[in-house]
Amino acid sequence: MKDKKILYVSSEVVPYLAENEVSLMSYDAPKMINDQGGQIRIFMPRYGNINERRHQLHEVIRLSGMNLVVNDLDMPLIIKVASIPKERIQVYFIDNEEYFKRKYTFFDESGKLYPDNDERAIFFAKGVVETVKKLNWVPDIIHVHGWMAAMLPIYMKHFYKNEALFSETKIVTSVYSESFEGTLDSEMINKVKFDNVPLESILDLEVPNYENIIKATIKHSDAVIIGSENLSPSLTKFIETSGKPFLPFQSKEVFAEAYTNFYKNEVL
Repeated sequence: MKDKKILYVSSEVVPYLAENEVSLMSYDAPKMINDQGGQIRIFMPRYGNINERRHQLHEVIRLSGMNLVVNDLDMPLIIKVASIPKERIQVYFIDNEEYFKRKYTFFDESGKLYPDNDERAIFFAKGVVETVKKLNWVPDIIHVHGWMAAMLPIYMKHFYKNEALFSETKIVTSVYSESFEGTLDSEMINKVKFDNVPLESILDLEVPNYENIIKATIKHSDAVIIGSENLSPSLTKFIETSGKPFLPFQSKEVFAEAYTNFYKNEVL
């Protein structure tokens, strides 16, 4: 994978958030490509429970200052960056005070989903793409991890479909069992449709629960990786019958070779 450019877009990344399947693989996969001589960038949201001082986050003024429209509202985009110690890997953080300056990631202190999680996901997707455009960095692959990042494939295939920068970019989505109970805002489908995304391509979002959001994401991806050994049978079957190239679950001991071969043989 030497000199190949891979953009990792994730809901969670260690060491900035607690360890789970999503956050660990969002560190391990980029490190693996970095060690092979590939070029990587990692993007994640700048949740309020990330300790900026401890992790030495700082704002990148030249990338910040843009406004993104979400559901007809202008929302300022702030970009911060930090380096993972010892790895020489930069992580970019998508920030907005309205959406991300909170004590928790996806749920409030009582365990309820934040009511604007759908808008946060839309803002995150747009923020990543607009920042990569400003960086003028053309990824060969965009690899998506976690449901907060799940709108990115949809926006890439519709809202940004005419961006010449990404004309050759392929999208891989890893699907995990790390989910949520209930649904996001019932108006989510209309908020995405507001951005000229065709209704027929996002009908899964009529009931925006975890599985339906992931199904919409899979439909807009070029390839899929099963990231959890215990993924639900319904999602597993959906992936297997989607017609997309897919990689079954790989344990941490063997994932590096399997992911590398999958990138090379099924995606690039």
